[in-house]
Amino acid sequence: MRPRRNGKIHSLSPHRVFLKVLRKTRKGAGLTQVQLATKVGETQTFISKCERGEWRIDVIELRTICQAMGLTLKEFAAALDKAMGRQK
Repeated sequence: MRPRRNGKIHSLSPHRVFLKVLRKTRKGAGLTQVQLATKVGETQTFISKCERGEWRIDVIELRTICQAMGLTLKEFAAALDKAMGRQK
């Protein structure tokens, strides 16, 4: 079921919540897409595609990205879980 914009239901899909947390975490770490890309040995385009959901990253890539942002995978998962809880 699609979320309605001005209706009774307004929630994001779990994947969209993940993307928001990923972007928010990068910005919270004070990193641009270019800076993060350099830290993980990728291009800015790769980071942009990850944040837009055009490239679905696997857990190994996510772990590498988290480390580059200065947090553990567990800390990222906790932030994601908290954001997902707000969507219920």
